[in-house]
Amino acid sequence: MPQQAPTLMAVGALRDALTAHRRGDIPAVIAALMSIDTDSWRVIEERAAVLGGGFPELLADVRKATA
Repeated sequence: MPQQAPTLMAVGALRDALTAHRRGDIPAVIAALMSIDTDSWRVIEERAAVLGGGFPELLADVRKATA
């Protein structure tokens, strides 16, 4: 059965990536994203697609919202 939700660790890593992105800390963004497990990443991608885009679009929206 496919995983239905990202792990709590993956959610924390995604939050860290978004926070680092807002600060402009690209190495921290990469480190946080690389720590997300494969199954959680798949679920995150699926949910981002439901919102109308992928992760690059989500990061762009976060950047606009905090500018």
